[in-house]
Amino acid sequence: MEIIKTNIEGVVIIQPRIFKDSRGYFFESYSKREFDEKVRPIEFVQDNESCSTYGVMRGLHFQSPPYAQSKLVRCVKGRVLDVAVDIRKGSPTYGKHVAVELTEDNHRQFFIPRGFAHGFAVLSDIAVFQYKCDNYYHPEADGGISIQDESLGIDWCIDPANAILSEKDTKHPLLADFNSPFDFNIDQYEK
Repeated sequence: MEIIKTNIEGVVIIQPRIFKDSRGYFFESYSKREFDEKVRPIEFVQDNESCSTYGVMRGLHFQSPPYAQSKLVRCVKGRVLDVAVDIRKGSPTYGKHVAVELTEDNHRQFFIPRGFAHGFAVLSDIAVFQYKCDNYYHPEADGGISIQDESLGIDWCIDPANAILSEKDTKHPLLADFNSPFDFNIDQYEK
């Protein structure tokens, strides 16, 4: 796999080696050994999947410490714009984001460390989205910032005013009104 660095340290795009022939294709979607060597050592403990239609926006979500989560995400059907926003107080990139298009054709994956809010917008008729987490879901630690916060400067490729959001996602605060539970010294949240 090829690791593509982004403008925020620790947030990376992963491009797998794809083997194609007349039968179709094959690729290794995850290897703990290779991930540990090329990205960082991690133990994923939970896999999740969602299916959404065009215009659905999910996020921007995180789990607060001590239940913070790193995520390895991919789109296995359709097309999404996936975004990670740095919410680590004191970080030189606080409030900045990385956006990547994940599709069933490019097979890219996106690694989002702890200390980031995560969300995506569905750009195809249907999208099946899968992700690995390095901590279990804890509803009491659920948090978020508004996916419609224009101050973040995210071009979602769809109009957020017409997006399909869950009721929960309409109630997250703007970044300016948000008190992050994360500090830039993120080592305290890593295993």
